[in-house]
Amino acid sequence: MTLLILGLVLFLGTHSVRIVAEGWRTRMRDRLGENGWKGIYSVLALAGFVMIVMGYGAARQDPVPLWTPMLWARHLASLLTLLALILLAAAYVPRNGIKARLHHPMVLGVKVWAFAHLLANHTLADLVLFGSFLVWAVLDFRAARARDRAAGTVYPAGTLAGTAIAVAAGFVAWAVFAFWAHTALFGVAPFGRGA
Repeated sequence: MTLLILGLVLFLGTHSVRIVAEGWRTRMRDRLGENGWKGIYSVLALAGFVMIVMGYGAARQDPVPLWTPMLWARHLASLLTLLALILLAAAYVPRNGIKARLHHPMVLGVKVWAFAHLLANHTLADLVLFGSFLVWAVLDFRAARARDRAAGTVYPAGTLAGTAIAVAAGFVAWAVFAFWAHTALFGVAPFGRGA
């Protein structure tokens, strides 16, 4: 569990600099240059991610159950994950109505993804992992919206085609994960029995 927590501190910590220290981030980028800042940021975030994967994997070997999982919660989590992946796709598809309306769909996608996985899982490691991501996403979304207001950011209007592409891309990604990749990568079938 220690490795998981350290990984979360490192990964989410690097992703929280704009939330807690925007001025410091700007000074460091000016001092190190854009590439230097991105290089250090990427190395730290990658190290944190590796620690999260290893720590969570180790914690799953000796789980500490907190409650009894419900089958309906796993199915609801699968539906919410579809929404999360549509939001993720909307962050990258140009001129879609989802991004035009929500402004930061990737962070909202992380929020929905984390909440869905809290519903579907029931161990202490799950609570630490997905609860941390949920809290981070709530804080990051709030900070991003505040930055938008301060800068007077205006997002381009979405088009029907852009929105349809975002929804279709999210649905395809969800289908790949739900019916193949989640089992292949994590050993858990979203629609199967057991974890």
